[in-house]
Amino acid sequence: MAESRTAAFLRVWMLPLALVLGISLRLLVGLLPISEDGAETLHTLVSEVQRWGIAVLLLCQFVKISPHQMCLRRWHLWLLLFQVGFFLALALLARALVPGTSPRILTECAMLCLICPTASAAGVITEKLGGNLAETVSYLVLINLVGTLLIPSIIPMVSPSAELSFWAYVFRIAMKIFPVLLLPALVAWTIRYTLPRLQRRLMRWAGASFYVWGVTLTLAMTLATHALLESHLGIWALSGIVAVSLLCCMIQYVFGRKAGKGVTSAQTLGQKNTGFLIWLGYTYLTPVTSVAGGLYAIWQNLFNSWELYRSGKKLSNPEKSG
Repeated sequence: MAESRTAAFLRVWMLPLALVLGISLRLLVGLLPISEDGAETLHTLVSEVQRWGIAVLLLCQFVKISPHQMCLRRWHLWLLLFQVGFFLALALLARALVPGTSPRILTECAMLCLICPTASAAGVITEKLGGNLAETVSYLVLINLVGTLLIPSIIPMVSPSAELSFWAYVFRIAMKIFPVLLLPALVAWTIRYTLPRLQRRLMRWAGASFYVWGVTLTLAMTLATHALLESHLGIWALSGIVAVSLLCCMIQYVFGRKAGKGVTSAQTLGQKNTGFLIWLGYTYLTPVTSVAGGLYAIWQNLFNSWELYRSGKKLSNPEKSG
C-alpha cells in the first residue's frame, strides 16, 4: 500500500519537483566557487547526460513497439502541415524584420517553438494518460526526419551571416538528433528479434521510463535556467518571450487535440524536445531565442502535471469520472 501511495504521489508531483530541483541546481552552481572553464565543463557534462538520458527513454518506448506498429495516420499529416506551414510563414516574417529588434526576436522564438520536434518523453506521458504510444513515436520519427532537412534550408534565410553550407547544417543537426533517435530503435528491434527473453525483461522494466524522464527533465531545467541567466534579458524582453512561448504551447496542445486523437495527438504536437530548441536558438539564431526553449519546458510540464493529476483523480474515483 505504501508503494502505491508513493507511485501516486510521484505520478502527480514528480514533474513540478523536477522543475524546482533543476532550477535550484543551476542557481546553486552559481553560488559555488567554480571557475568559468569549470562551469562550462559542468554545463557540457549535464547536456550530454541529459541527451543520453533521452536515448534511454526512447529505448524504453521502442522496446514495446514492433516495427509493424509504426504507421502514419491522417492526423499526422495535419500536425505536419501545421508545424511546417507556421515555420515557413514566421521565417518569411522574421526575414522582413530588422535584426536584433524585439519583433524579430519574438518572431524567431515563435518560429522555433512551432517547428521543434516532438519530445522523446511524449510517449511516456501519452501512455500514462491512456493514449497510443506507437502513433506518438511514429510522428516523433517523422517530424525529426522532416526537421533535419527543413530547418537547414530555412535558417540561413533568416540568419544569413551563418557560414555553414546546407549539407553542413544537415550534418550538424542530424548528429544532434539521430544518435539518440535511431540508435535506441536499432538496439530495441535487434533485441526484439534476436533476444526475446531480454526483450520481455526490458518490457517489464519499461515502466521505469517515467522516472528516467524525471531525471532528464531535472537536467533539462538546469540547462534552461543556464540559458536564461546567461541571456541577461531585460524585464520587457523577457516578458515578451514568456508570452510568446506560453501562447505557442497553448495553441499546439489545443490544435493537436482538435486535429487528431485527443490526448495522443495533443501530446505529440504540444510536447517538445526543448533541449534541441535551446541548442538550435543558441547556435544558429540570436542566443536569447534559446530562452524560449527553457520557458516552453516549464509550460509543457506544468500542463503535463495537471493532466496527470486529472488522470489520477479519474482512476481513484471511477464512478465520478463516469
